Amino acid sequence: MPIRVLPDSLINQIAAGEVVERPASVVKELVENALDAGADQIVIDVIDGGRTMISVIDNGCGMSREDLAKSITRHATSKLPSDDLLNINFMGFRGEALPSIASVSDMVIDTCNGADLNGWALDCSTGEIRPSDWDAGTRIRAKNLFAKTPARLKFLRADRAEMLSVLEVVKRLAMARPDVGFTLNNKWRFPKNQEMSERIVAVMGDDVRGRMLEVNAKSSSNNTLSLHGFISEPTLRRASSVDQYLFVNGRPVKDKVLVGALRAAYMDVMHAREFPLCALYLTVEPRSVDVNVSPAKTEVHFLEPSHIRSFIIKALRETLSQTLSARVSFESVSSAPKSVPQSMNFRKPEFCVCAPHRGPDSAFMFETPVQKNEEVIKQEEIAESVTDDFLPLGRVIGQIGNKYILAQSGENLVIVDQHAAHERITYERLRQHAIKVQPLLTPIVVSLRAEDVEAVLSIADEMRKSGLHIDAFGDDAIAVFEKPADWDLNWADLFHAVADEVRIYGHSSQLGEKLHLKLANFACHHSVRAGQKLDMAQMDALLRDIENTSRAGECNHGRPVYKIIPLSEIDGWFERI
Repeated sequence: MPIRVLPDSLINQIAAGEVVERPASVVKELVENALDAGADQIVIDVIDGGRTMISVIDNGCGMSREDLAKSITRHATSKLPSDDLLNINFMGFRGEALPSIASVSDMVIDTCNGADLNGWALDCSTGEIRPSDWDAGTRIRAKNLFAKTPARLKFLRADRAEMLSVLEVVKRLAMARPDVGFTLNNKWRFPKNQEMSERIVAVMGDDVRGRMLEVNAKSSSNNTLSLHGFISEPTLRRASSVDQYLFVNGRPVKDKVLVGALRAAYMDVMHAREFPLCALYLTVEPRSVDVNVSPAKTEVHFLEPSHIRSFIIKALRETLSQTLSARVSFESVSSAPKSVPQSMNFRKPEFCVCAPHRGPDSAFMFETPVQKNEEVIKQEEIAESVTDDFLPLGRVIGQIGNKYILAQSGENLVIVDQHAAHERITYERLRQHAIKVQPLLTPIVVSLRAEDVEAVLSIADEMRKSGLHIDAFGDDAIAVFEKPADWDLNWADLFHAVADEVRIYGHSSQLGEKLHLKLANFACHHSVRAGQKLDMAQMDALLRDIENTSRAGECNHGRPVYKIIPLSEIDGWFERI
């Protein structure tokens, strides 16, 4: 068959297949253009899930007649003044959106730049431009989407499903720009200049109010690298990643490096099958990230992905550790007397402090302890000498169900899950100790494909930190010379999984997750159990220890360690307010 040049109309339709996948794609491209035009109010209307019409109105700078004529020409853009693809500071830059949308719909553009005496209207189907009474900004209406390409039309989902996709796009853009007002179908409204915390509530739901932790980190080695935003408390989670909003230089992205870093940061405070909520804004030097990866512009490539990942994990873990402590004013603990018990010594109680029995008058009375050894007396005297100002979780009142410790802290009742608390204490102490490494007299040799060997060896230094010393054994095998003590794994399965992750994400969390699970299981099995009776000194020591422990709000499975109930709330239960 002879080679021929395709007509422009068909070229545009082919290009539209990459840019305009569904109605939500149209909304995304048009709203991003509005943001690039400097708009701070954007109104979106969608009819029949976008099939019948999509309308986007903005109060941006508008266009002149000459610019309007060029706007539907392929690869015509106002976004690259220096022709530098490594220094992109706009949402759009490819010059493909408007011609692509015009090729698969009946599109009309009304615009006015404020300098002309009147506005202008462009019928994209005919190319005709005529004067318009439009007086500010731009309105773009795309009607009969995919009517010109019926093969694409039949792949659209139900109107309700398409509308949900449009809403998700608007939410992500609204999270990217809290300074801009968005209105969708006169139903979903996000006011201009909304506080970030309020925008998060508006987008994610009222259950996140007061439960998001602020992140604010800056790299000490790179002045252009910073991270800010909000992440959820570990006890606030979702069954999917729907409420994870990630941005790079203000651009909404779905990046594997960022998602992997988020997962790693929550690894020891949340179950692997649950997902934290977040609105995280990563700022990097534009030349260190490539946003020209796909026509949809939702993927990015980092110049140094491992450095970015490490920076994010460190910032999020510090936030989870410090802010969880701050919730019950743990900073006061640092000034507490050094004599406050810091270690746990759980032994069989020699006496019962609060075992009730009935006296002759049938009233409940408390038994007098049979005997108190010197250590118990000393611990109780120390506890008595510490003022409530140094006890964020309060003074112990007692134990209920042999599961929960009750304490009073100021005007609050504190309930502590004794197993979850001790599990977190044990886990954190295990993490602080060096990993025990077992040298092997005979190396374990694992045969792999040559490309898998290269992938695994690319993170050999990271594996060494987890106690695994490996090296190449020829071109198609890896030798294990040292491993964490007491680890008997299927090494072939591990290295295959590591290689797959490295190729996809540029890193692997396989070894770190296995180490976490081992420590977590040990901590769980070697901690105070639910149903174990504790004496007052033991309960007090447990509370004092958890006050000084990182990530004290949750056990390593993500369950809460304590609950704080204001006495005023309890008064309400009994109608005392």
